[in-house]
Amino acid sequence: MANLNNFNANQVEPTSDFEPIPAGKYLAIITESELKPTKSGSGSYLQLTFQIIEGEYKGRFLWSRLNLHNANATAVQIAQAELSAICRAVGVLTPGDSVELHNLPLVITVKCRKREDTGDITNEIKGYAKPAAATAQPQQASHTTPPWRRPA
Repeated sequence: MANLNNFNANQVEPTSDFEPIPAGKYLAIITESELKPTKSGSGSYLQLTFQIIEGEYKGRFLWSRLNLHNANATAVQIAQAELSAICRAVGVLTPGDSVELHNLPLVITVKCRKREDTGDITNEIKGYAKPAAATAQPQQASHTTPPWRRPA
């Protein structure tokens, strides 16, 4: 049994069914990270929790698992390349701890795929990039005289 401290469901909106979000690019941050053992116990993966921070899907979460310690060298190589992309996207090239990657904006590329076991559509993060920097363009002086009639 758990004490719910007089929780009142009338004061909180219920969660809706979390259908997969459409494929696309989303501005997000990493909110959590945890090193977890693999099912076999012979390795570990870094689980990253991403939260979308703007747009229609603001507040939605997605997850990525990086097999950083695995008997399969290819899995480790893929995970390290993915971690490198994340580090470059958030501007932390030599993190000592995964918490250093938290709360820094990056653009995630989300794809939709069909699960082989259930046939359900699910989201996967397939890319990471730096957020597009707002580049201010200098304003041109407004002229009503065409360029060929202006004095040189």
